Amino acid sequence: MTSDRIWQPLVEELARRQRAGRKAEFWLRDDDAVEPTPALDRLLGLTGEFAVLVTLAVIPAMTDGKLVARLDEAPHATVAIHGWAHRNHAPEGEKKQELGPHRPREAVLDELARGLTRVIGLHGARTVAMLVPPWNRIDAGLISDLASTGFTALSVYGPPKPASLAVINSNVDIMDWHGTRGCRDHGQLVQAIVAQLQHGEPVGLLTHHLVHDDPAWLFLDRLFAVTTQAEACAWLPARTLMERGAAK
Repeated sequence: MTSDRIWQPLVEELARRQRAGRKAEFWLRDDDAVEPTPALDRLLGLTGEFAVLVTLAVIPAMTDGKLVARLDEAPHATVAIHGWAHRNHAPEGEKKQELGPHRPREAVLDELARGLTRVIGLHGARTVAMLVPPWNRIDAGLISDLASTGFTALSVYGPPKPASLAVINSNVDIMDWHGTRGCRDHGQLVQAIVAQLQHGEPVGLLTHHLVHDDPAWLFLDRLFAVTTQAEACAWLPARTLMERGAAK
């Protein structure tokens, strides 16, 4: 299938929305930021070129002022809190979790509070008080304490579940984690985006700049080109979605 044909379903969906006077909403979350790298430069350059706002999930224990200096040159980027150290505490044979039930609740919440404080201390107003759990997993019993720890939103992957704070999930991951570990098939990704739009929720695109292959960068370039040329499309800041979620 040619590139144009692959993207036609999205082009047609955006055209339908324009005729109906409805917006297609997107937001972008990129995980595992720690320090300036060529891959991060590429992500910031690409999103900056198309004026696409990006929320970087930053690992608090592993980052420092070097990332601050780099993001001072990228006003379209905000930062969220990606756990504490992205360290697995689950026993062998279980799915990886940093924020699971494997340690005392107080210890986990203390790390999250330290992480939020550290990222705010480094990035100030660039920070959004959104928790992005490593591996998109968190013990459900911790969620009710996130607000008292300082968080106003939670972002994992998949359909949102009712919670005591705003839940702003990613729902389209461009990486094929269980297969090639490279970019997913572009046609499948386009179909997933169209399905999400038709479901009525904003498209929460999930990327991981450190592991992108060439097809991943190509997909993002084409997606940004198609969507930013469409009047019926908006790339939203995380704060807008967080405010909406808090108002529900």
